[in-house]
Amino acid sequence: MQQDRNRITALFNIQYPIIQAGMIWHSGWKLASAVSNCGGLGLIGAGSMYPDVLRENIQKCRQATDKPFGVNVPMLYPNLDEVISIILEEGVKIVFTSAGNPKTYTEILQKEGLKVAHVVSSTKFAVKCEDAGVDAIVAEGFEAGGHNGRDETTTFCLIPNVKKHISKPLIAAGGIALGAQMKAAMILGADGVQIGSRFAATIEASAHDNWKKKITELQEGDTHLTLKELAPVRMVKNKFFNELEGIYTTGRNTEALITALGRARAKRGMFEGDMEEGELEIGQVSALIDEVLPVETVFNNLLKEFDEARMPSF
Repeated sequence: MQQDRNRITALFNIQYPIIQAGMIWHSGWKLASAVSNCGGLGLIGAGSMYPDVLRENIQKCRQATDKPFGVNVPMLYPNLDEVISIILEEGVKIVFTSAGNPKTYTEILQKEGLKVAHVVSSTKFAVKCEDAGVDAIVAEGFEAGGHNGRDETTTFCLIPNVKKHISKPLIAAGGIALGAQMKAAMILGADGVQIGSRFAATIEASAHDNWKKKITELQEGDTHLTLKELAPVRMVKNKFFNELEGIYTTGRNTEALITALGRARAKRGMFEGDMEEGELEIGQVSALIDEVLPVETVFNNLLKEFDEARMPSF
């Protein structure tokens, strides 16, 4: 992959336009620092961290890398003001926000010299991000794992449409685990990519080994987008998923869904390793992931595949 500066590498002062998604229960300081040390942008996932744990991860990440890194802040979680205060106190320079209004913190963070990107799932919200003044926009197709958009727009449809309507740097996300997929996204108009599922199945990810092994065993059709009544989420079809689907057969009872989710189902699955009773969030591209690898190997594979991907002649 050529190392010429593009809008994403210039914006974040990184070598390659590859961002590791700030995934809950996966994206601790070890993963973020490893990605940054390889020339990408590592993100610490604040969504699954108490404020003091977030502070510790930021400090350890800074010790582990002298390269840029950032924090992902899902705005549907509590303690947001405290989280933002910690980010500012610890001198973090890059924040990715998601699942909320981009106007909430963008101006506050930018006044302190931070770069702000926001994750969206539609062109309509991408335009709102541009109006809010963010520095970059992540457009995520519904192939992606975890919390997702209600419109079920695929990455291949979303990226060129968003590109037509915004002028800010554009990052593609959802369904990207190979260098060829990265090149395809950039041909469609993205300036860079955000990758989650492939980095979830790495040695440095903070998730449980049971879950990492499970990711490598998943096939096409093993994930499904559900819970649209609350916040749409793509998860693996397991015993817990089937319990949720059972609630649908008796009517769309939002209270019953909330009760079934409880407060720690995602932690129970991805962090503690319960493959049946836990919530397991991963993207459709997991069907292409068949090995748990070190971040460095994943990175080298992405760059090699990117360079080798060629348009066929006709």
